[in-house]
Amino acid sequence: MAASASHSPYAITPWEVSFLDPLREHRNALIILNQPFSFPLLDRVWHASRWHACADGGANRLHDLLHNHDGKDKRHLFTPDLIKGDLDSLRDDVRAYYSSRGVRIVQDNDLYATDLMKCIAALVEDERAERHVEQNTIVLLGGLSGRLDQTVHTLSLVHKLRKSRKRTFVITDDNVAWLLDSGEHRIQIDHTLFGPTCGLLPVGIDSTILTTTGLRWNLTEHPSCFDGMVSTSNHLLPDEPVVTVKTTNPIWWTMELRPLSPVTRI
Repeated sequence: MAASASHSPYAITPWEVSFLDPLREHRNALIILNQPFSFPLLDRVWHASRWHACADGGANRLHDLLHNHDGKDKRHLFTPDLIKGDLDSLRDDVRAYYSSRGVRIVQDNDLYATDLMKCIAALVEDERAERHVEQNTIVLLGGLSGRLDQTVHTLSLVHKLRKSRKRTFVITDDNVAWLLDSGEHRIQIDHTLFGPTCGLLPVGIDSTILTTTGLRWNLTEHPSCFDGMVSTSNHLLPDEPVVTVKTTNPIWWTMELRPLSPVTRI
């Protein structure tokens, strides 16, 4: 779908959730939060990422999932580059194990930054040290379930990150979500991974005007806000490989994640 220069001030931003395909080349940075996740999801996002960090108690989640997975200890196959935070959640046994593996463990007691913010700051430092290297896509594993205040923090932080990071995704075993900034967007849909439900959520804004294609219930110049219409429980169309969204203000796009199968590696 081409945009007409005479009708639109925006360039179309393309989107593809390629970080669920570990067999492709990627520049992803994975940050594991202190929320539950499955091995199939971890396996995909881990091997599709080149930089791996645990935000404080996220290291406990990683350690415990792998310590006895299907009767095998797989911890050594998933060694993070960094564990960072105030470390009030990191267990002693987990810290001892990852210390023995040479993992960089950084205690940061800044009261004005969350553990997630501290990990992102570390990523920025590592990117600067590399020099002349494009930004990594940030993939947050967790952040959309559990405590409501932490979920809202994730939404707020990603909303603010749009000003400095090109792409930040949040994924759980139930869904994937990211922020679409003001403008026009073209989203490639892999129906083997996503669907049927999806949504456009006006979080952090007063309102927006939406136009969409590729959905079961499309919108045309339709206002969306918390006091009015919110497009939840919409559906992807199985025969439509692309969804387009035009929005006058930033809006969250979310898709249901289908159960994942193991990836076969040659």
